[in-house]
Amino acid sequence: MKVSVERIVSVEDRIPPLKLLEESLRGGTPVPPDFTKKLRESARKGETVLLAAYLGEKGEKGENVVGVLVLAYRLNIAAGGCFASIEELHVSPEARSQGVGRALLNAAAEHWSTHGVSYVEVQAEGEAAGFYAALGYEREEGVEVLSRSYPL
Repeated sequence: MKVSVERIVSVEDRIPPLKLLEESLRGGTPVPPDFTKKLRESARKGETVLLAAYLGEKGEKGENVVGVLVLAYRLNIAAGGCFASIEELHVSPEARSQGVGRALLNAAAEHWSTHGVSYVEVQAEGEAAGFYAALGYEREEGVEVLSRSYPL
């Protein structure tokens, strides 16, 4: 089946790709309205790019979205340029192993190639790490991801 990918240029409240991420990452709980506003502003500035994948033809309102990729651009002092970070890549379980993730990454690569990006990073584990490794992504030796939570 054909996979089509489009860039979401107008981030509106609860667009189908955002709904897919809310289902997979937040148990269906919508992101807060202030976050949607920040996401909309970040997309408007070109700092964040949302790509949506569809199997077959896109529905009238995008109801048949089966995958989404969220790409963030950041400045890197050491490189003296911009790099891209794959913040989220999710494919609905029923659409996996059908080329959706690969199509999303190909579309993202077309996008970041026009922004002078030479470095792309992603945090992945388990099955997802194997997916990225099969596409040429490599583990960075000596790099550990550390995090700390702060109360809102």
